[in-house]
Amino acid sequence: MSMDLHQCRLLVTPTSYARNDPRLKTDLEDLVAEVIYNPAGTPLGSSEVARLLPGIDGYIAGLDTINRAALESANRLKVIARYGTGVDNVDLEAAREKGIIVTNTPGANAASVAELALGLMLALARQIPEAAAATHEGKWPRLAGSSLEGKTVGIIGLGAIGRHLARRLEGFDCRILAHDPIADTEFARLHHIELHPLDEVLRQADFVSLNVPLTPETRRIVDSGFLATMKPGAYLVNTARGEVVDESALLEALRSGHLRGAALDAFSCEPPDPNHPLLSLPQVIATPHIGAQTDGATNNMGRMALRDCLAVLRGDVPLHRVA
Repeated sequence: MSMDLHQCRLLVTPTSYARNDPRLKTDLEDLVAEVIYNPAGTPLGSSEVARLLPGIDGYIAGLDTINRAALESANRLKVIARYGTGVDNVDLEAAREKGIIVTNTPGANAASVAELALGLMLALARQIPEAAAATHEGKWPRLAGSSLEGKTVGIIGLGAIGRHLARRLEGFDCRILAHDPIADTEFARLHHIELHPLDEVLRQADFVSLNVPLTPETRRIVDSGFLATMKPGAYLVNTARGEVVDESALLEALRSGHLRGAALDAFSCEPPDPNHPLLSLPQVIATPHIGAQTDGATNNMGRMALRDCLAVLRGDVPLHRVA
């Protein structure tokens, strides 16, 4: 059923929405009756979402907790347009029951996340954070780094982000292995990527990059068995979701020296406790879930989420419907 956009009220909660393109706000505000923006400045909890949803027709959602309790108060909501790819924070069944369409923005941040993954690999290999900190302290250490040239990089998940990462790695003269149950074999052939079972990738890779969505199958995929299979002295890079890693198992693998280092852009609880034991290890680089925080990614996500949200309200078919 189509609606008159000029009578619609929208809730927009991603904190980076329109950060680099103010037209995303002004264009939206010109089209609809009212836009309510995130009052907290951080992802909203279930009770906060529930308080804001009454009278809302369209919801462009960040990493808020949109569970059944949150949706109980949605008396007019027609669409949840997730600003990003993951929908694990959205109760899809509850949304279906209330006739709410859920969309996402696949591929919008793929290039940005891939660039961060590559940057973190280089930072680990060349000990860039340690070198920079020492120089600022007046020291001049001769740190022995590793090169990517001649090394083997394993990409776990050859979706949009994994493919962007593989294309960027081609210029580093490294061997690229990948594991994905539904891998694009033609893409792999064209870009000289060797497809292997997971265990084989882990045994051979000097760097392992996690580029998988969070699903029941990938939750805590990086467990003690996964880590034990990894090549001794290898590095782990996670720019996916924190929940794909068993953090206690990773801590043990790093403390024992089995892994040489890890770079983590995501944690199972965000932000992590300042006393989180992984943050105390010098061989761990931690960043605050910034993979998608670039001008290109936020603009892409904003445009895609806005387009599908308005499409549903107009009675049109959205491009990226999830449920």
